Amino acid sequence: MAKTTWIVKCSRPAKFKTRAYTRCGMCGRARAVYKKFGICRICLRNRALLGEIPGMRKASW
Repeated sequence: MAKTTWIVKCSRPAKFKTRAYTRCGMCGRARAVYKKFGICRICLRNRALLGEIPGMRKASW
């Protein structure tokens, strides 16, 4: 879980556009965020397991 201060800091516009980076819309994670969905890989997998993302199947490995 991301710190609240980082989530607030990243919600503001960046001083330079290269400093802006994506965060997960659900948990605030900064790494492994899919642009198409706007959420991280962990949240994406959990939502796929619950069947909340249409067209995505469970993959077991």
